[in-house]
Amino acid sequence: MTTIRNFADALLGVERIIVHEGMRALVSLDGRYEGLYSPGEHAFTARNKQLMQQQFDITSGNATDTGLVTLMRERPDLADGHLMEVRTGPGEAAAVFRDGVLFGLMKPDARSMLWVEAGPWTVERFDVTEDLRVPEVLAKRIIKPRLTDPIKRVEVGREQVGVLFVDGVQTDTLAPGAHVFWSVGPKVEATLIDTRRTAMEVVGQELLTKDRVTIRVNLSVVYRVTDPVAAVTCARDFAETLYREAQFALRRTLGTMTLDRILAEKVDIDPAPVRDVMAPLGIEVSELAMKDVILPGDMRAILNQVVAAEKEAEANVIRRREETNATRSLLNTAKVMAENPVMLRLKELEALQELAGKVERLTVHNGTEGLMNDLVRLRD
Repeated sequence: MTTIRNFADALLGVERIIVHEGMRALVSLDGRYEGLYSPGEHAFTARNKQLMQQQFDITSGNATDTGLVTLMRERPDLADGHLMEVRTGPGEAAAVFRDGVLFGLMKPDARSMLWVEAGPWTVERFDVTEDLRVPEVLAKRIIKPRLTDPIKRVEVGREQVGVLFVDGVQTDTLAPGAHVFWSVGPKVEATLIDTRRTAMEVVGQELLTKDRVTIRVNLSVVYRVTDPVAAVTCARDFAETLYREAQFALRRTLGTMTLDRILAEKVDIDPAPVRDVMAPLGIEVSELAMKDVILPGDMRAILNQVVAAEKEAEANVIRRREETNATRSLLNTAKVMAENPVMLRLKELEALQELAGKVERLTVHNGTEGLMNDLVRLRD
C-alpha cells in the first residue's frame, strides 16, 4: 500500500512531510511561504516546484529565527495562531508570564516573538519613566536574575543602609533586604553604609616630640555613621577624611609633649576637633585612644641603659640601707655583751658549737673544768 501511494505521489508530483509533537514546520514553494504546519502528515503538490521546509522546536517558547521574523512581517495571515509578537514602547518595560510563571523581562523599545501554542501567555507592562523600582510583587517572583534580564538587584544587609543613586543623583535610601530596579537606561547604583560602631586603626604614625625624639604611634578611632546620606554625599570618602583628622589630632597632642611625659602618663587624645569636622559628614566619633608607642632602636637601647642605671642606683641604696641596719644591730649586740659578761661567754659557747659541727677535731686548751669554773665565777 505504501509503495502504491509513493508511486502515485511521484506521478502526481506530491511531496509529503511529517511534523512531530512539539515541532512546527515552515514550508515554502519556490521561495514563497505556504504556511506553518502543526504535528501530523502534510501533502503538497510540488510538480516542477522546489519545496523547502524548516522545522522548529516550540517547547522553549521563543521564536527567534530570522525566517519566522520575516514570515510575521510579510505574511501575518500565515503566522496568525502560531506566532505572537510582544513589543514595548519607549519608557515601558514588560514582564512576560508563561502559564502564570515568570518567563522573561523586556526592556523599552524591545520586541519578542513567542510560539502561541507554547503558552498560555500574559504580559504585564510597567512605566519606567518616573520610577525605576520593580514592584514588590514582581520582585519576589524574580528568584535568580539572568544575565539578560534588564534589572539590577541590590542586597542591603542587616545594620546597613543603602544610599540609592540614579545617574549620579541621590534619590532614596534603602532599608535592609532585597531591592530590585529596572536597568533600562538610567544608571542605578547603591552605596551600602554600615551603621554599627566601628573601630578604625591608625597605625605607624611617625612624629617628633617636643624634645625632638622621633616615635611611632598606633591610634584607635571608634565611630558610628548617624547620617548615611551625608556620609556619602558630603565627602568623597568619609573614612579617608576621618583617618586624616585622627592623624592631625594625634600630632597636635603629642607634638607638644616630651618623650618622658608621653611614656610616664596615659595620654588622652582630645576628640573634640575631630568631632567638629566629622559631625557635618554624619559621623559620630566617640573615642580616640592611643594604643602603642614604638621607639626607634637606638633610643630604645639608650632608655634601657637609663632604666638599668636607675635600678642599679636603687639597688645600691637598698644595700647601703641594709648594711647600716646590720651595723647598728651589731653595735647594739656589742653594748649588751659589754654590760653582761655571761652573755659574752654564751656567745663564745655558740661559736664553739658551730665550729664543732664543721670540724673533725676540736681542742679546748682551758679544759672543760676551767670553762665551767669561769662560768661559775662570772655568775658570782
